[in-house]
Amino acid sequence: MAKSMATEDDFSRCLLLNTIKAARSLSRRYDARLKPYGVTVAQFTVMMLVRHNEGKAINAIAKRIAMERTTLTRNIDLLARKGLVVKEFAEKGNVKTCRLTDTGDALLDELIPVWHAARQELQTLLTGRDPDEYLAILQTLSKG
Repeated sequence: MAKSMATEDDFSRCLLLNTIKAARSLSRRYDARLKPYGVTVAQFTVMMLVRHNEGKAINAIAKRIAMERTTLTRNIDLLARKGLVVKEFAEKGNVKTCRLTDTGDALLDELIPVWHAARQELQTLLTGRDPDEYLAILQTLSKG
């Protein structure tokens, strides 16, 4: 069997591996900011989605952010155990929806400025580069 001729440089220039590495680094930075509030950046994201998609099916929310439905449901269940989200059945059919509790809504209001500060901190790391261009590139790569 022939061996692949990939070099270490091939991996250092790999868009996928560098994207995963960057995503992990960014997640750690946001998680550090949100840790004192008892949520992760993934949970914060779910709370924002729930706030802005109240009454929509959990499946539809998962599709909107390209997340597996089971992963989203697991995060929603965790937030529900914390008393931040409530899962409900829609008025019609067997569709599950969710909404923030009053506690979840208040916590999200408290977290948004923290999230903005973390975002600003990351944008300063891009000094000399255009954060909007970087965002546009990520959005292009995210289209499936």
